[in-house]
Amino acid sequence: MRVGLFVTCVNDTLYPATGRAVVTLLRRLGVRVEFPEAQTCCGQLHLNSGYPRDAVPLARRFGAVFGGYDAVVVPSGSCAAMVRERYPRLTGDRRTTGAAARTYDLSEFLVDVLGLTDVGACFPHRVAYHPTCHSLRGLRTGDRPTRLLRAVRGLELAELPGAEECCGFGGTFAVKNSGVSAAMGADKARGATASGAEVLCAADNSCLAHIGGTLRRLGAPVRVAHLAEILAATGPEPAP
Repeated sequence: MRVGLFVTCVNDTLYPATGRAVVTLLRRLGVRVEFPEAQTCCGQLHLNSGYPRDAVPLARRFGAVFGGYDAVVVPSGSCAAMVRERYPRLTGDRRTTGAAARTYDLSEFLVDVLGLTDVGACFPHRVAYHPTCHSLRGLRTGDRPTRLLRAVRGLELAELPGAEECCGFGGTFAVKNSGVSAAMGADKARGATASGAEVLCAADNSCLAHIGGTLRRLGAPVRVAHLAEILAATGPEPAP
């Protein structure tokens, strides 16, 4: 199977360790994974800001870049949802629509395509999982991420109070409604602290940036890590 990694803008710019963790994990599982350098933004920012026409060339670009892969793996629930849910409506391009149908969030790919929950990870910490809005309500990843986390050696999965509540980031929502966004982020940070977790995990670094920043400002003893970094880990620290 030939798999393409769609790393996303946020990860490529701010969290490259997440992309490296995905490659480390998939190669450990025997998957042939490639990073096509011609990839660009998925266009979610444009669409959400009311400029769908500007998102169309980006959608077609995705189809041209990833059209030849058997599967496309995305370490971001929001970008994966953008590709799968919105691309077929944005463009009638057959190659783009086909590539969108073969696009998976990391947990979906591991559980549904590879048929795995135990990926050979070790991470001896108490971890709480935050199901991001796009993962939960868009992709409907369900319990796939927690099934993967429960199979990690040494990991204790903590219950996160108010887990299904939005963290308040929401892309441009955090800019246009900063007061509400900050209050929602504080609620989520308090929930993470109350869980007794050492690490808060999610499948979207944009949400983790928002919650993590709030945790730091509150002086909470909880750090954040992307799901990929925990699943690629083989010891006390997130991979790589």
